[in-house]
Amino acid sequence: MSETFSARSAPLVLGIETSCDETGIGIVRGTELLANTVASSMEEHVRFGGVIPEIAARAHLEAFLPTLREALETAGIELHEVDAIAVTSGPGLAGALMVGLSAAKGLALAADKPLYGVNHLVAHVGVGLLDPHENPSGGPVEEPSGHRAGNPGAEPEAGPRGMRRLPENTGALLVSGGHTEILRVGSLTSDVELLGSTIDDAAGEAFDKTARLLGLGYPGGPAIDTAAVAGDPHAFRFPRGLTMPKFEGSAQNPGKHRHNWSFSGLKTAVARAVEQFEASGRPVPVADIAASFQEAVVDVITAKAVRASLEHGITTLMLGGGVAANQRLRELLAQRCAAAGLELRIPPVSLCTDNGAMVAALGAQLVAAGVTPSSLQIPADSSQPVQQISV
Repeated sequence: MSETFSARSAPLVLGIETSCDETGIGIVRGTELLANTVASSMEEHVRFGGVIPEIAARAHLEAFLPTLREALETAGIELHEVDAIAVTSGPGLAGALMVGLSAAKGLALAADKPLYGVNHLVAHVGVGLLDPHENPSGGPVEEPSGHRAGNPGAEPEAGPRGMRRLPENTGALLVSGGHTEILRVGSLTSDVELLGSTIDDAAGEAFDKTARLLGLGYPGGPAIDTAAVAGDPHAFRFPRGLTMPKFEGSAQNPGKHRHNWSFSGLKTAVARAVEQFEASGRPVPVADIAASFQEAVVDVITAKAVRASLEHGITTLMLGGGVAANQRLRELLAQRCAAAGLELRIPPVSLCTDNGAMVAALGAQLVAAGVTPSSLQIPADSSQPVQQISV
């Protein structure tokens, strides 16, 4: 290979993300964000009310090269200058993952660069270490909305080659269309533990299905967030799944689902409420149902996440995933973290949703830590466990 990262203070890494409906290319130098370019195929899925895997994969094929060129131009570099290429290997939609992996393998082979297949979920945590001094698109930077209750002086520590690393006792709450999970992160490159997850629908899926019931369209997250502003969050008492004592147990004798979530019953309760109004000929109170549904989701997510953090010695909690853009989730989680003495860190909204910058960020950490690169034969793994940080 030509120049390697050892000749520089921090590795220059290109990241590729194609796990769902966003084609993301990001470029970082260590923890400095140089480019974050995203092409979304969301509009192509609207009429179906959800992501169609075949359409998403085709859209990745069409968007990849233009997105790559834009990212390289924004960063002011050429492909041969990067030290490594990182790509999401899973979890995600199999066909969509294969497009990104195939492209990454081709680039790595052509440019003679090491390849790192990384975990999509852990990448959502890694993005919290990025320190964008300026917006790669040229506009003002969006500041992270971090809340530092309980440990206001905590900052990321210096890791290998001056790389920033997570504070000790870090946890992550990931809330998106495909995942709702709470993690303990001992090391971003070698030690991630799953503490709890949804046992059925992810929170984002519940938002999409509920929005469809209310006639609010797709994607459901922003639609419900907007509709809820005019509604009463206490108009309906919708269920909070897996909160009964038989599921939760106690800290000393935890139940099977103490740190898990379930949203399928909540969606059914919303459907029954809508049916009752329609059957009686009364108008459906869309705003009130949206607000009450949203409150049920964020209430149970935040309550369980904060409790899991306290019971597992977590002192810094990071929020990530597309649903992290929800204003009520941010607000209530900030309140509960402050009350519990937890530091809460939330990346800018543009870095919460799927993007290539988060993949590049995790890739840079792996390179700096001396982790062995991946083989060019690595497969797409639609159910890659979070404990498998790289393949």
